Amino acid sequence: MQASVSFTGGVRALIIERRSAGVRAQLLLVGATLLLFVPFLGSGEAVGSPVRGFVFPVGVALVIGAFLFGLGMQLGGGCGSGTLAAAGSGVPRLWITLAAFITGATLAAWQSELWSALPALPAVSLPSLLGWPAATALALGLLGGLWHLAARLERQSHGAVAPLGGRGSLLLGPWPLAWGALALALLCLATLVVAGRPWGITAAFPLWGSSLIEALGLGDPAFWAYWGEPTRAEAMFRPLLADRTTVMNLGLIAGAALAASLSRRPRRLTLPRPGEAAASVVGGLLLGIGATVGGGCNISAFLGGIASGSLHGWVWILPALAGNAAGLALRPLFGLPGGLPAGQRTPAPRLPAALKAGP
Repeated sequence: MQASVSFTGGVRALIIERRSAGVRAQLLLVGATLLLFVPFLGSGEAVGSPVRGFVFPVGVALVIGAFLFGLGMQLGGGCGSGTLAAAGSGVPRLWITLAAFITGATLAAWQSELWSALPALPAVSLPSLLGWPAATALALGLLGGLWHLAARLERQSHGAVAPLGGRGSLLLGPWPLAWGALALALLCLATLVVAGRPWGITAAFPLWGSSLIEALGLGDPAFWAYWGEPTRAEAMFRPLLADRTTVMNLGLIAGAALAASLSRRPRRLTLPRPGEAAASVVGGLLLGIGATVGGGCNISAFLGGIASGSLHGWVWILPALAGNAAGLALRPLFGLPGGLPAGQRTPAPRLPAALKAGP
């Protein structure tokens, strides 16, 4: 929260304004997490306990889900982690997005038989094919190429590239983007060591919704096909606070609330306009459906997948970016700022000399 490493805002800034700092911070996060994961996933254990990566199939459901998730990001105003952080820091519009997110994820779990049997290729682990050194070098090379491309777009439009480093207050913030990216990479490593698998967020949302349905006596989700899958079956029969993803999500909300209270930046609760509220409902539903159908969000599918050496992480980001572009085009329908029509560009101010940096 102190660094605002935002997937949604970073992609929006790159597409609309040709500002690349947010996207480059994401690439730094992915690369750092990959390097931290390699020793542990390569050996299969951490501190004497087994660990595993996220290596999932590539199929129609992943492509559809990733596109819907990207679309929902730009309409709802956040991704999985961004929605939780903004809700915790007191942004009312994101409270609506979060409620719709949980609803969409629960609906997708309820109707899992419609999408779970869609065609898919077997899971592909690049380290299993190439070995960890070659797979890691390939991934870092691709990330470096994307970094260079993003920086080039910014330099062509603005004459310079904004740096990710700089000074900041560790306690009061704001942090430079590089600090935030590296801190998140360490959090990813801590999650791998403690939970035995990479960081996930959205898997808790269908659990929350299903538990609420059961508690209200509106149905018996334990008999849904989604919860009959072996890796999920136990979740419905344990207390919610025994679910690691739930606990981490609640911690993320609490941490964002704490960061907001410590921040010197003034904050004021502003109720969303009708168009913003509608965008949050539509976007949240798409986020929940997309994450559940597509096997995760930008944290688990993209970050966790690439850091685990899985091909699906690289494939996921492509339809997700297409969905983001579509979402930006639809934002004006809800009264939200979106992309400019083709051929129109606002004059971009050049950065001060003190902010100029290389790619």
